[in-house]
Amino acid sequence: MSLGGSLYWYKVPLGRRDARTASKDAANSNLPPPFFSFPQLLANFQAHGLDLKDLVALSGAHTIGFAQCSTFRNRIYNDTNIDPTFASSLQGTCPKSGGDSNLSPLDRVTPSRVDTSYYSSLLSKRGLLHSDQELFKGDGSESDSLVKLYSRNPFAFATDFKASMIKMGNMKPLTGNAGEIRVNCRKVN
Repeated sequence: MSLGGSLYWYKVPLGRRDARTASKDAANSNLPPPFFSFPQLLANFQAHGLDLKDLVALSGAHTIGFAQCSTFRNRIYNDTNIDPTFASSLQGTCPKSGGDSNLSPLDRVTPSRVDTSYYSSLLSKRGLLHSDQELFKGDGSESDSLVKLYSRNPFAFATDFKASMIKMGNMKPLTGNAGEIRVNCRKVN
């Protein structure tokens, strides 16, 4: 089911202090890598005060964006919980060696639209990253239940995604003189 637009908009609290610079290294040290197992993903999120629902809902951000071949190569050649046709189709873009920077959309169904096809792909063993597919194992777990719910109910996904984004946005807020309150949220003052 594909929906977009205002369903996925959400209000954020005003007055938050934003950093004046961005750090790729800091982001990469806090984001779980694409090869993490489910227990590692959950532990990573819990270490930041987030829970299972946050993990599954926020992973839905992979409905847009791209990944480099180097981040999914091992999955398409070695994982067993992957649709063989899907793996084969990716091997043209991502050879066994070389092409590390070649890109594939995280959501091959609707790569530029926020919707629930990311979750539907997981049900079909078509998650691009190993860490994506770890959210759905088909074992009846709570994670499986959330993936199924979000795949068929865009309103549940939108509601939980918004709540988790706000929760994540409130982690480790800058205080005192650190950062700045933006006049225009899209650029440094």
